[in-house]
Amino acid sequence: MSKVPFKEAFLFWLKLGFISFGGPAGQIAIMHQYLVEKKKWISERVFLHALNYCMLLPGPEAQQLAAYSGWLMHGTWGGIVAGLLFILPSVFILTALSIIYVTYGNTPVVTGLFNGIKPAVVAIVFLAVWKIAERSLKRSIDIVLAIASLLALLVFKIPYIIVMLVAIALGIFYVTAFKPEAASGANDENGNGEEKYIINKNTNTASSVFKWPLFSLKASLFIAIWCAPFGLFYFLTSDFKFWKDLSLFFTQAALFTFGGAYSVLTYVAQYAVDKLHWLTRSEMIDGLALGETTPGPLMMVLPFTGFMGSYHHFGGSLLAGCLGLFVSTYFTFFPSFVFILLGAPLVERTQDNQNVKLALSFVTAAVAGVIANLGIYTAKAVLFTSGISGANLNWFALAWILISVIALRKCNINMIVWIAISALLGIVLRLFLV
Repeated sequence: MSKVPFKEAFLFWLKLGFISFGGPAGQIAIMHQYLVEKKKWISERVFLHALNYCMLLPGPEAQQLAAYSGWLMHGTWGGIVAGLLFILPSVFILTALSIIYVTYGNTPVVTGLFNGIKPAVVAIVFLAVWKIAERSLKRSIDIVLAIASLLALLVFKIPYIIVMLVAIALGIFYVTAFKPEAASGANDENGNGEEKYIINKNTNTASSVFKWPLFSLKASLFIAIWCAPFGLFYFLTSDFKFWKDLSLFFTQAALFTFGGAYSVLTYVAQYAVDKLHWLTRSEMIDGLALGETTPGPLMMVLPFTGFMGSYHHFGGSLLAGCLGLFVSTYFTFFPSFVFILLGAPLVERTQDNQNVKLALSFVTAAVAGVIANLGIYTAKAVLFTSGISGANLNWFALAWILISVIALRKCNINMIVWIAISALLGIVLRLFLV
């Protein structure tokens, strides 16, 4: 084959949207197995280069990698199709679950289900911290940055965005001031075996050629598309300020989500819960639980926040909640398409340049502290129903967090299977023992 069949690729992206459980690690593994190993559509080197770029971006790296891979194979429309199909199934599933949640959330079965899932989610967050620490905290300065970001958020209550901007500034300062020797391409294997793949390091497609006029045209078009909903809100809704604030909030969240969904939840919790009061802390944790149990990117917890904010703001309106979910989905994921469709042609010209990666390694280190703060935030909400004291401690939740850590890390039980076990246990305890 000289070209990847579009129909076959379309069916794969559609299937991926329904089976992509397990967070970004599992989703990336599925794409690698199919695109590189099974179909040989994209070479190992090109795939890893695309993954490295997506890991540096704010937003969901797995969804961005899907869009990047689609762009490599079929240009702009390929990127749009792959990126959309990755998230659309989870959008509709989450819409249905959100409606069930606000309609039947106080029934014993649903209450028990979430009581069982929440401790497992706390364990998942702490394991995410562990994995990121193992991967990113290689130097003494990385450990210092992680601890500093944790203290900044937990003790000094510094806004999440400021913490991330400082980390970016420190990375840029380090590269420019000390000029460390840039590493050579880590994935360079001198092109061995590249000819076996349809898309390889020697592939020159029309979409990979960078041209300033085309870049400017695309950038202008993206700005217009991003602005269009504001006009609709102004003329078609009765509360323009709310929809404007909702849209800007999720755009900001999308632009500063270095480290994926776990890190952005710190930002969402600081503003949507504590300042804007769109939803309660308990509802935020429930949203994270829903995100863990649905396919697609874990960042779908952000559209759940949009659903709850709109639902509460408009007096319990399901229609407003659904509209809020769709609007927040749009503004959460739109920047990811911009990063890929504008940036990919540039990235393809810099396969061996590691300076940006070195600068943003400071961000990766800070993200470990950010996610640790999220773990503490979720643990407090799950373990203590009111004030922090021994009398208010939920002993079942504490025990199940510890058991979940052992089950997931030591016994390697599948995350979705463990969440199902936790949900069943919570229902049984709620119905028969409590």
